[in-house]
Amino acid sequence: MDHERIVRDVTARLTRASSVEEACRVTVTTLSAHTGAMTAALLPVRDHLRSVAAAGSWHVFTTVQPGRGVSGRAFRTGQTQTVTSPEDDPDYIPLNAPDVRLEVCAPFMDNDGQTTGVLNVEWRTEADVESARLIVEAIAECLGDRITRLGGPPAETRSEKLLRHAGALTAAISEWELMAAANDAARDVSGLSAAVLVVRDDQRMRLGMPTYLPEEFEAKLRDVMALFPESALQELVDIAHSHGSSYTLGETGHRVPHVYRPLIDAGVATLIAVPVGPADTGGVMLIADETNTEPDPSTVNLMELLAAQAWACLDRLRTLSQLQELAMSDPLTGLRHQVPFGERIRTATPGRTALLAIDIDQFKVINDTYGHQEGDAVLVAVARALQNGLRHVDELFRLGGDEFVAVLEVRNPSEAMNIAERLAEATRAIGRTVSIGVAMVDDDEPPERALRRADAALYSVKRDGRDGTRLAA
Repeated sequence: MDHERIVRDVTARLTRASSVEEACRVTVTTLSAHTGAMTAALLPVRDHLRSVAAAGSWHVFTTVQPGRGVSGRAFRTGQTQTVTSPEDDPDYIPLNAPDVRLEVCAPFMDNDGQTTGVLNVEWRTEADVESARLIVEAIAECLGDRITRLGGPPAETRSEKLLRHAGALTAAISEWELMAAANDAARDVSGLSAAVLVVRDDQRMRLGMPTYLPEEFEAKLRDVMALFPESALQELVDIAHSHGSSYTLGETGHRVPHVYRPLIDAGVATLIAVPVGPADTGGVMLIADETNTEPDPSTVNLMELLAAQAWACLDRLRTLSQLQELAMSDPLTGLRHQVPFGERIRTATPGRTALLAIDIDQFKVINDTYGHQEGDAVLVAVARALQNGLRHVDELFRLGGDEFVAVLEVRNPSEAMNIAERLAEATRAIGRTVSIGVAMVDDDEPPERALRRADAALYSVKRDGRDGTRLAA
């Protein structure tokens, strides 16, 4: 290999390269043509190395994951890696050339000495190791210098950012996490400094929060919007859904619509508003900045794509939540059943958690006399009466048939008995009666045993004539 001729040829071609991608491409093609070796230039993209240009191989890896491969080792250490027995190197990543005899991977730097990429060359024929290393290092230095002159490795495009954030939206496991991811994505892709997602949730509007503490401007904007009356938030949503996306033109001295005036007072100079989801159940995404600029239409288009992706993911989460709720609830009464009850009592606090076993009196007689349709109506009516008799912090489960269990957090057994009496009175008010057994979970007692004690107390009430309450021994 003619060291000087190869370096001179690559250098000459590099001086004509007008972009980082072109510089990488002419480097690898020229070096591969001179040496016959498989050559690739890799640049960092977020947390991995991406092959920007390659030559001499039928197939190459697009990316190298963090810390993987010889190239990852070279980038991490900032030192040239020379591998003469690739099959014995634990970091070597084989592809379609098991006959590689030599791999040389040299990092290249910027003016501050920071590693900005690596040049990886693999020979399938015998080559002089020292000569190969010198050539790769010299050309890597030339490539690094040209990339620095061109402004450094190319930044991630906005489309690439949008795709990356789409993955985060899809991976969100809760509505709150999803809305936070959507806000972060809007801010990152648009280049503006604040993003607020407003969506309808259970007939009211809510603001999605970011995944990290917002900067001063966004924090101020959120504080202002948190004080908006429901009607003002609804007006923002209605405008977006009535007229579509909108954005400021960066012009001053114009009349500001009244609904946007509080945002202007909070410091908003640039604003993009994008509708999210359907008009009746969706919301609006607001992306803002303190500086007075005109967002280009492509930015607005990307925000529309982001809003569509966010809504699709939000709708999926809500559907899954509804299906999960149906799977864990009794379809007749809407109460949760055995599985969530088992999960709840595992968190019982000895001396504070009370279990109320509740049974409808003479329910079998109702079913046998009037039929199951009437029996179902009685179950629904009693379930509603019991729910109305409980405090909002108490929980009611239907375990099967006419068997209900209430789980209470109380200060003492007397408080639990008072609530049990209230439940009995609530069912009497609808013309039915129940028998209730009450048990406090004792120290070192499995909750299931406490439930058996509550059941035993319930049946003692039934033996004594029904329609009553009793505290378990």
